Amino acid sequence: PRRCSRSMLGYVFRRVLLMVPTLLGVSLILFALLHLAPGGPEGMLIGDQYNPELAARVRHNLKLDRSVPEQYVAWLGSLLRGDLGRSFFDGSPVTTIIGERVMATVQLALAGFVLAAVIGISLGVLAALRHNSIVDRLATAVALVGVSFPSFWLGILLILAFSVRLGWLPSSGISTYGEEGDLGSRLRHLLLPAITLSAVQLAIYMRFTRAAMLEVLNQDYIRTAEAKGLRQRVVVVRHGLRNALLPLLTIAGFSLKSLIGGAVFIEVVFAWPGLGRLAVDSVYARDYPVVLGLNMLIAVVTICSNLLIDVLYGIADPRIRFGQ
Repeated sequence: PRRCSRSMLGYVFRRVLLMVPTLLGVSLILFALLHLAPGGPEGMLIGDQYNPELAARVRHNLKLDRSVPEQYVAWLGSLLRGDLGRSFFDGSPVTTIIGERVMATVQLALAGFVLAAVIGISLGVLAALRHNSIVDRLATAVALVGVSFPSFWLGILLILAFSVRLGWLPSSGISTYGEEGDLGSRLRHLLLPAITLSAVQLAIYMRFTRAAMLEVLNQDYIRTAEAKGLRQRVVVVRHGLRNALLPLLTIAGFSLKSLIGGAVFIEVVFAWPGLGRLAVDSVYARDYPVVLGLNMLIAVVTICSNLLIDVLYGIADPRIRFGQ
């Protein structure tokens, strides 16, 4: 155990060191693409009173009249000190702006992840146990529909059905005005965005779980467990599902990243005050510090989730050795 623990710590340490050049490359590409895009924040700041002289003055005040390499070095130096800069529009620190929005996106992403994992894995196990039955076909159809529907379109359909026609659930926002502290109000507002966000991931979980369970249920040790007289629930959960879930760790890692990326469209459709909506508004306004800060945060989350999945693989399967 000590040797395995040391190898795991060494593996994690090496991966953390590799994060540095990876994040440096990501920041360089993001900075270059952002400054190569047409337009600039001066147009949004000036508005209808735009003229070249005023635009040049605004760019000078924002230090955008420097060369791109000089701007990158200055921004990178601030980043290494933990400073993501300030918004071009209200002067607020980028860390404060992101901090005010991050919990809303975390709530939405976690709700979507739980719905997708619980319902998708349950449907996959049920479809595998009832292979080629009507239950299997219905579960496969649900998965096909979930993959086929674009998230933003599904969200609009859910709003039309449950908010406009039936009036059961709110169509936008994170809570009703005046009921910000009411848990029931927040859950009602969360339900439709979470369902929309989880639809594609639910289908993926269902298909992978079904395929993995069908393969596991045909193994010799499953037949041996059944021959010993163990109950079907014990055979399925303890011997079947436990081994079938190993490949799903990779899917879980990708789904977390996909949920964060998919939240951009969902938050716009449902007016959810999270990072996705902030990203869209910042890109439209050419608010470079906020856009860079958001993208660096997503890069860090992506790299850390990949590392977490690799570590969990080694813990779940003793045959995997870190560093080999």
